[in-house]
Amino acid sequence: MENIALIDSFSEFKDDKLIDRVTLMAILEDVFRNALKKKYGSDDNFDIIINPDKGDMEIWRRRVIVADDDLDLENEEITLTEARKIEADFEIGEEVSEEVKLIDLGRRAILALRQNLISKIHEHDNTNLYKQFKDLIGEIYTAEVHHVRPRVVILIDDEGNEIVLPKEKQIPSDFFRKGDNVRGIIESVELKGNKPQIIMSRTADKFLEKLFEQEIPEVFDGLIMIKNVVRIPGEKAKVAVDSYDDRIDPVGACVGMKGSRIHGIVRELGNENIDVINYTTNLQLYITRALSPAKVSSVKIDEEKKRAEVFLKLEEVSKAIGRGGHNIKLAGLLTGYELDVIREGIAIEEDDVELTEFSDEIDGWVIDEFAKIGLDTARSILNQDVADLVRRTDLEEETILEVIRILKEEFQD
Repeated sequence: MENIALIDSFSEFKDDKLIDRVTLMAILEDVFRNALKKKYGSDDNFDIIINPDKGDMEIWRRRVIVADDDLDLENEEITLTEARKIEADFEIGEEVSEEVKLIDLGRRAILALRQNLISKIHEHDNTNLYKQFKDLIGEIYTAEVHHVRPRVVILIDDEGNEIVLPKEKQIPSDFFRKGDNVRGIIESVELKGNKPQIIMSRTADKFLEKLFEQEIPEVFDGLIMIKNVVRIPGEKAKVAVDSYDDRIDPVGACVGMKGSRIHGIVRELGNENIDVINYTTNLQLYITRALSPAKVSSVKIDEEKKRAEVFLKLEEVSKAIGRGGHNIKLAGLLTGYELDVIREGIAIEEDDVELTEFSDEIDGWVIDEFAKIGLDTARSILNQDVADLVRRTDLEEETILEVIRILKEEFQD
């Protein structure tokens, strides 16, 4: 039977797309009904019988017998003469059922049927893929590197689905080769036309949170809660943790003996430096902990402006700010407060000048380098040893000497 042969020829799509037989039959019926509507104007008087177990299908057309002189025939009507060609004893008013063969639809319609079926199966496949990965957003996923491009890495999972890892979602130290297994979180699923594009990220804060859940049993079991995570991917991260059980040390449990538990996470993130701190609702204490490893003398909070002045001894300032300003930036993100470092015990002389006042003579990036180690006035720099400034900043000695010359001229004038 032509109908069965057509179904069998479509089995390749079932195998390729792993679509179940019942779903394929439902798509088949929909495709055939569309074809019948195009040829006959309506599919209301057609019965499509599908047997998913045997994989066969029949199409039957039901029509009411009318007189031969009825010249305005509808789709649902057949003349008495035509009906008696099917069965000799039919009478006017009776209903005739006649099987429709594929050949009756025409060669062009059969080609259109095939194309429509392919389109429907792809649409079904894309819809399922979109729903599947929508449910996985925020979860860790592993896939294999298929192709490395300058701005993106294309990954393929075990089911052959394509996943995109853009350059900006990669940790700066990431280096991938074809065949490497890559872990990240499913960050988003976007529809590009009708095809879903699955975006993976290794830089999202959520990725670090999920790694804690995966690697630390107490976090996975809910005994330890992750209250907040902030990151500068590949450089530094801060994780605030808490526990309802006073017998559990959340920081100790996360770090492990000699860092044994957190070591795998650090390695996964390209040796990202991870500070784990105890969460507290005491804001002053929280800010103090967030600035670790610096030892904070005191904190003055302005809740309305969401700012806090943090007082530190001079030798603690560089620790609080951290390399590249990462430590103080992350502490601010973790606590939700903008943090201003105040050098404790150093009085600002009346004739001192803010370093930013010299922006016409000193490049902005040089001023920023001094600010990163808490030196933001002329005299705060002049009071330092040149060798110490070279060690604590990324500035050349020649640059530092030129800055000192400019600042000294200001006070000589």
